[in-house]
Amino acid sequence: MSRASLTKDPHEVAGMFDAVARRYDLTNDVMSLWQVRMWRAVTRAAVGAGPGDRVLDLAAGTGTSSVEYAADGAQVVACDFSTGMVAAGKRRHPRTVFVAGDAMALPFADDSFDVVTISYGLRNVQDTSAALREMARVTRPGGRAVIAEFSTPVGGPLRTAYRFYLGRVLPAASRLISSNTEAYDYLGESILAWPDQKTLAALMQEAGWRQVGYKNLSGGIVAVHRATKPS
Repeated sequence: MSRASLTKDPHEVAGMFDAVARRYDLTNDVMSLWQVRMWRAVTRAAVGAGPGDRVLDLAAGTGTSSVEYAADGAQVVACDFSTGMVAAGKRRHPRTVFVAGDAMALPFADDSFDVVTISYGLRNVQDTSAALREMARVTRPGGRAVIAEFSTPVGGPLRTAYRFYLGRVLPAASRLISSNTEAYDYLGESILAWPDQKTLAALMQEAGWRQVGYKNLSGGIVAVHRATKPS
């Protein structure tokens, strides 16, 4: 079942992430019960970055995933709408190229990258379809897109438990470990409002991507979508 995206001013969202940038990675570990590390490993394998590949890591945050792609030999550009995240990333990873940019109007030329990837950030973009088209524009013909995003659990009991976690447990936990509870209230709301796996795959197809497929992780709590730009 598809759901309408949550509408929120992008500068509001950026401001929330600016506020949590300092403890963002630690908070993600705790909130995901350390599952995020497994999710990131699967996404890294799907990206398949190698020596000579140019990789655009969108919604890169503080660059945690970007440095892993670089370790695989790729030339990586870490891009995020939040200037606070970009500043924190530059301090932590001074050798990584960070760019502040809007996923709906990327500051890169056509056909610039072999792989464009975005993890847990697409649902924060105001116009999902516009972002998917921009991702296609800056990817070379034959290049790939990899999207890791929270999604819809495939089993009824897990779906019920997950909704309870997002609505009750996550907000309560955020008050204990985060400096900005509003950001994590928004996190739960945005996940519940996000389209399911098949709907996102259809949006990618409509944006010009082909060979679109996805893999569910943790029972569908996360899905990794992969697609190719036509040659």
